[in-house]
This record gives sequence, C-alpha cells and structure tokens, in this order.
Amino acid sequence: MNTPSVNAPYVMPTVNGVPLAYPEEPIDDETLRQRACTELLRQAAIAAGLLSDDDPAPLLGAITDDASAAIETLLDRALQLPEPTDEACRRHHAANLPRYAHGERAQVRHVLFAVTPGVDVNALRQRAEACLLDLRCDAEGTRFAEAARTTSNCPSGADGGELGWLRAEDCAPELAKEILGHAEVGVLPRLVATRFGLHVVEVLAREPGAQPVFETVRSAVAQALRQQAFATALRQYLQLLAGQAELRGVVLEASASPLVQ
Repeated sequence: MNTPSVNAPYVMPTVNGVPLAYPEEPIDDETLRQRACTELLRQAAIAAGLLSDDDPAPLLGAITDDASAAIETLLDRALQLPEPTDEACRRHHAANLPRYAHGERAQVRHVLFAVTPGVDVNALRQRAEACLLDLRCDAEGTRFAEAARTTSNCPSGADGGELGWLRAEDCAPELAKEILGHAEVGVLPRLVATRFGLHVVEVLAREPGAQPVFETVRSAVAQALRQQAFATALRQYLQLLAGQAELRGVVLEASASPLVQ
C-alpha cells in the first residue's frame, strides 16, 4: 500500500504535477500505476489536440467520457500494429494447441484464501504460501481435504474443496488459465490468484479436448496475436511517455527513446 511511514514524509503521487490520489486515500501500488498510465495517456491526448486543455483531472482515477474517447483515438494513431501473417498464425497455433482445444476439462479441488475488505493481504498470502508448502509436502495427498474443510473460505470446503470437472467456461478466466492447457497433475506449485482471492489448487485428473484444425480457429488465433501486439506496443508507448514525464511518488518503466515501430 502507498501509505506514509511514521518517519518518512508523505509524497503526493503526481504525473507532471497532476495528483493521482488524495493524501488520506489508501491505494495499492497496482492501482496507483494504473492511474499513472491513464493520466500519461490523458495528457498525451491533450498534447495531441485530441482533448480540451480544460478537461478535468481524474477523480479517484475516473476520467471523463471525452478523455476516454480521446485516448482511444490517440492509441489508434500512435500504435501502428501489423496484421498477423498466415505464417505467424500457424506458428502460434502449433505452439499453443491446448489453448484452442474444445471440451478440455480438469478435475479440481482447492483451498481458497479470500481477499475481503480490510484483510491484511500480506498476512493472507503468507498463510496461503504456508498451506501450499504443507500440501505439496504431503506425498500421500491425505491432508488436502482436511485443509479445505478447516481453512477454505469457499463453500466447497465442506466437501474437501472439491470443484468437480471444470471446463474453461465453468470457472474464472484466471483459474482456467492455470488448470487447462497444461500436463501437470497434483498440487500446483504456485498460488493461483483470482478476483476471489488466493487459491491452493490440486488437479486430480485431466481429459484432453478435441483439437480443431487450424483453418477452423484461424480468426481466433489472429485475434490472440493482435491482442499480444497491442499489449506490447502499448507498454512500449507508456514507457516512452513515462520517460518524457515528471513522475513523483509512483514508479513506472521509462524509456528515453521511441520503442514503438
């Protein structure tokens, strides 16, 4: 959290003098970085003549509708994204076959450490990491159900954490990404973070899905490559803007020279 320590003076986070938070507002680092990136883009839209100079500064991170539209136009102009070639699409498809399989599913159980208002996230993560380590050391797999019953914040805890057979559409995208498209079975070696909290996850069994031919999923493959290209170009553009800005109280990657091709 970006809260002042007892001895250190509070530094108002700003982008070129525009505040990103109120002095007494509790705000985590990720939210602060998101606000800083949005403000860099809003100011760039003003500099490009796409947004009025008197557009109000964001309130609690919320920008105006005009600013949102101007940023969209700015990115359309600034990020020159090449259309994925057929060869690139085929390479991506071949390297990510499980991603495009239909009907793949995994039998899963979990222990949920829920993130709720006021919870100490660091302490929660430490508890989750300790649980993960303990269950990974349980070679017989006999302690998982009991850990779920006594620890999990999910109703499934009463059933030993059992979630049954899950397909991608049955669970949060963050969880689906971790349990599908992989070969590993057993307690995953990492915590899985979702909108609900931190999960210790065990994959009990897997069933592969049907693998469609490339031609039937080419549009989905091309869209995935467009999204990757957009994310890369946007990150580089934000680095360039950060390198040209005066930032206080927030840390962003910065570049002094253009990176976007």
